[in-house]
Amino acid sequence: MAFTKKSTKTRAEPSHNCFLTWAKRIGVLSVLVVIFGWLDTIKDRWYVFDPAFLHELQVAAIAASPNDTAGMISHIVANLTETYPSKNIHLNTHQDWVFNNAGGAMGAMYIIHASITEYLIIFGTPLGTEGHTGIHTADDYFHILVGEQWAFQPGQLEMERYTPGMVHLMPRGVAKQYKMHEGCWAMEYARGWIPLMLPFGFADALTSTLDIPTLYNTVRITGREILLNLLVGKI
Repeated sequence: MAFTKKSTKTRAEPSHNCFLTWAKRIGVLSVLVVIFGWLDTIKDRWYVFDPAFLHELQVAAIAASPNDTAGMISHIVANLTETYPSKNIHLNTHQDWVFNNAGGAMGAMYIIHASITEYLIIFGTPLGTEGHTGIHTADDYFHILVGEQWAFQPGQLEMERYTPGMVHLMPRGVAKQYKMHEGCWAMEYARGWIPLMLPFGFADALTSTLDIPTLYNTVRITGREILLNLLVGKI
């Protein structure tokens, strides 16, 4: 009889410990949800770039260097370094170009700025490409410099068409099919939680292209730029 009581108690202890473990996990998860929710409400204070200014810069770059993509990029970078002091934000003036495969689309990108809450890149291809935009935790502003970008969502029977000087705004949480028709180059600006966008940018390299050198360089450049911005207080 004593043996039976002891066995029942022994069986009860693991069940009690399991309940406590899950209660702790739910408690920690609840705290994290509250913290991240609060951070999401104040992330605007860490933004440096102004979408209206970037649109003006896009238009000015096109006017200053018509039919000259390299000239447009140089104009953009020179203007940004003059406008934003290095004590407040770090900008990458070295044109470290890398391939970018994401959502089935392929192009090349040059990371001008990357931080926890913002990134600014030049992205495009002279050949044309298409794919899935991804669903992101940031608002994405696609400033067309050269060529055209086409897009659509389920239910649309006509495509959206974006030409030089136009901005394709993708609010966070929105997904589309897009095509950079023939050759297209753009200045892409995203504001929101940038690290949560990175898995989308890395997935094709890990599951399809297996282009490990490009993945390494993308991680290296992105990590370097985020760190350099943190060192000047830019989140």
